[in-house]
Formats: sequence, structure tokens, C-alpha cells
Amino acid sequence: MDQGRSSLAFRLRPMPARLRISCAAKPETVDKVCEIVRKQLALPSDKPVTCDSKFAELGADSLDTVEIVMGLEEEFGITVEEDNAQNIATVLDAAELIDKLCSEKSA
Repeated sequence: MDQGRSSLAFRLRPMPARLRISCAAKPETVDKVCEIVRKQLALPSDKPVTCDSKFAELGADSLDTVEIVMGLEEEFGITVEEDNAQNIATVLDAAELIDKLCSEKSA
């Protein structure tokens, strides 16, 4: 007899987004990037901008993305190389790169 083990059932429940996102970037960096993206794209205050937000999905074209990167460079006092800039597609991408560049700059 298998002692009822075959009747065990496990259900996976979706975790809240705030617990699922593992940002390597500092929360304050993410917040500032969201702010800059919102301002640069003139997004209404009811349009959510989060860690996972893709610039393209927010309506950014390639010129907007360049302007966002320039705004980030100015805000954080960093220089983003073109190779790195081409890899930025989301708020999280930008925030992680900024934290990396800021820590290299202060080292």
C-alpha cells in the first residue's frame, strides 16, 4: 500500500510581482530610471513604469531610447558606451548597467 501518497497534489500559485522580480540594481536606481523614462516619453501618471517595462512597449523609438540614455548619463554622471546602450531594452537593463558603471567609477 502506498499510504495515500499518490493522492497528494501540489498547486503552484503565482507569486506577487514584487516578490518575483530579483533586481540586481538598487531600488533607488530603478526608481530614478523609471522617473527619467516617464519624463522623457511624457507618459501619463497612470501609465505604469516598472522594473520589467520595455522601452518599446512604452512607445519609445530608437531616438527616444538614445535620449533616455543621454538623460541617464546626465543624471548619474556616467558615460554609456554605444555597445552597452544597444543592450538596454528595459528599465532593469538600464538600472543594472548604471549601478555597474557607478561602482566602477567609484572604485
